[in-house]
Amino acid sequence: MSKLMFNPEKDIKELEKYGFKKKYENCYEYIRKIKDIPVYRVYTTLKHKYIQIEILEPSKIAGSLQVLLYDLIKVGLVVKE
Repeated sequence: MSKLMFNPEKDIKELEKYGFKKKYENCYEYIRKIKDIPVYRVYTTLKHKYIQIEILEPSKIAGSLQVLLYDLIKVGLVVKE
């Protein structure tokens, strides 16, 4: 089964341009809020830098999540393993 992961050929700090914040060493996360309520979280795993998505509050999130993933893939920050 394939997984999405951060491109190891890129500098992980580039995620900050897309709203990600450093959580731990080499682990970044992006939290999407609607009306101050966190609805989903996208983060990189510590060891392999896989892209994980956690739905926190079911809502109309598909559009913003799709655009975020598209943007990251388009610039080569996220690749398929």
